[in-house]
Amino acid sequence: MIPLFKVAVSPTALDRVAEVFASGYLGQGPRVVEFESALAARLGNPRVVSVHSGTSGLSLALRLLDAPEERDEVLSTPLTFEATNWAILADGRRITWVDVDPETLTMDLDDLERKISPATRAVVVVHWTGYPVDLDRLAGILDRAEHEHGFRPAVIEDCAHAWGASYRGVPLGSHGNMCVFSFQALKHLTCGDGGLLTLPGDELHERARLRRFYGIDRAADRLRGAYDVAEWGLKWHMTDLNAAIGLANLETVDEQLRLHRENAAFYDKELTGVPGLELVQRSPDREGSFYVYDVKVDDRPAFQRRMEAAGIMAGLISRRNDEHSCVAPLRTSLPGLDSVYDRMISLPVGWWLTEQDREHVVRTIRSGW
Repeated sequence: MIPLFKVAVSPTALDRVAEVFASGYLGQGPRVVEFESALAARLGNPRVVSVHSGTSGLSLALRLLDAPEERDEVLSTPLTFEATNWAILADGRRITWVDVDPETLTMDLDDLERKISPATRAVVVVHWTGYPVDLDRLAGILDRAEHEHGFRPAVIEDCAHAWGASYRGVPLGSHGNMCVFSFQALKHLTCGDGGLLTLPGDELHERARLRRFYGIDRAADRLRGAYDVAEWGLKWHMTDLNAAIGLANLETVDEQLRLHRENAAFYDKELTGVPGLELVQRSPDREGSFYVYDVKVDDRPAFQRRMEAAGIMAGLISRRNDEHSCVAPLRTSLPGLDSVYDRMISLPVGWWLTEQDREHVVRTIRSGW
């Protein structure tokens, strides 16, 4: 079976982890500092805070907003992994669903602009499968909302699928918003588990740095009790063990991304014009990371059966969040997502595909279902 996902681990990871064990320092220490410095250099943003999961990064980003009030809302997309939206609920805020653009499968920015209200405290956008949202257009929408409502909602970019992606030549994580990356086992860059929060300003960066460890400054003289917690937090920090794995995988992730993009370009060419299949629209001003390769097909169950019979794993990577019973009261009309959700399916596109694998995928699809 050609897998949809595969864990990427550098050959040097074991040695780096062994060094951490030998050091006796397993928690947050010098390897975390080294890893954060390397990530900051890659992103072109010095204001980075590592955490122990992408979900923790989302929770921390939301905690940096003003304390939630009764009518506070966060505008978000239901087309994402549940972690995106459950972090909003855990922070005591109300979700208002924004529709999905059926052409790109990212947030419908026209619908977003219609739904921003005086109660909107934040907008969470998801770079679905690693394809960047139109960030300049998003900024223009927020400019107009600020002019109309006297308040600019914060933006949190969910970059869980999008390590290495860029918008207009600039890496995600450096466009003036809070951004959260996931380093979970199946992501392009993995630490086993982990995440990263990038910040647009020094004050937010300092608050996030403290709040990821209960609000305590780790450099304080805690043995003498010479510290104060001005703003409490929780235990969200990364460990040196995870950072060591991440440092090793930074050595190989660029080549893996190159292969993802090369395989995606092959599919773009070879699947164009296949009856019953539609490609996802992409703009040349963005470079995606192709966590998976999404297409839209007629009769998805038949397509999935055909792929499985040919030894190819294909399917949904997330259920639309608005269909879960725990958020049933929040349901609303989302015609864009309704029009495309039952046709979406993800194909394997990763670094592990051989030329024979990807040719087999294309031949199978072209043969019909």
